[in-house]
Amino acid sequence: MSNPTHLQYTKEHEWLTAAVDGVSTIGITAHAADALGDIVYVQLPAVGDTVTAGETCGELESTKSVSDLFSPATGEVTEVNQEVIDDPALVNSEPFEGGWLFKVRVEATDELLDADGYNALIGA
Repeated sequence: MSNPTHLQYTKEHEWLTAAVDGVSTIGITAHAADALGDIVYVQLPAVGDTVTAGETCGELESTKSVSDLFSPATGEVTEVNQEVIDDPALVNSEPFEGGWLFKVRVEATDELLDADGYNALIGA
């Protein structure tokens, strides 16, 4: 699965959409989902929580391990994907679409990569 060019990426394998009305959608990349294996549980920040770019804001648990989720942006969480909470396997099957994790009203971002920069990072 290729990395969409309209997204920005972190070195920790999260992606971030361009802000629409100040709000961006956040998820993890297909590369990260593949490395984790079958995701069986997600812990996400709650609506109203403030997340900080580069800091942990949740966890993803797979059949292999538990991995921290890092926020690529600082801001207030405006929405969480209840479908992913109910069916964590969506992160594996649709990492860039139905498997998004949460939305945040962006105040600032961490250092982000474009798709080419991310592909270079992962050797794709």
